[in-house]
Amino acid sequence: MLHEQIKEEVKDALKAKDEVKLTTLRGLLTAFTNELVADKKKPDEKLSNEKALEVITREAKKRKDSIEQFEKGGRGDLADDEKKELEILSVYLPKQMSGEEVKKVVQSKKEELGTQDKSQIGILMGAVMKELKGRADGSLVKKAVEEALS
Repeated sequence: MLHEQIKEEVKDALKAKDEVKLTTLRGLLTAFTNELVADKKKPDEKLSNEKALEVITREAKKRKDSIEQFEKGGRGDLADDEKKELEILSVYLPKQMSGEEVKKVVQSKKEELGTQDKSQIGILMGAVMKELKGRADGSLVKKAVEEALS
């Protein structure tokens, strides 16, 4: 179980004195606890792998947004810290699909749903994102959907 694995890796990071990994994983465990509480469960319960992946994906997205903002603001030092954390989180995420793979999924969904024009972009986008569920970056999917409907 992913939740258990991350708890064990916190212990390993502590022993190895790996500060970045330790801080990142502790933050992730806190996010897991917050998710449990939000779902009206006890904080000492374990998240399912699916829920844990959702939380990790959300945390990784936060890091990506932060990196972008820090780079715009000329704070490369802070961006580097966020990149290190993102690298650690990426280990737990499923392998991301390439642009070509995403285009194939978009094309098959487009044919399946019969979407023809840009007014139906939301329908197609929702269906594709639901099918890919964390295996592809949202901006990549959006670009492929827009191309398919233009």
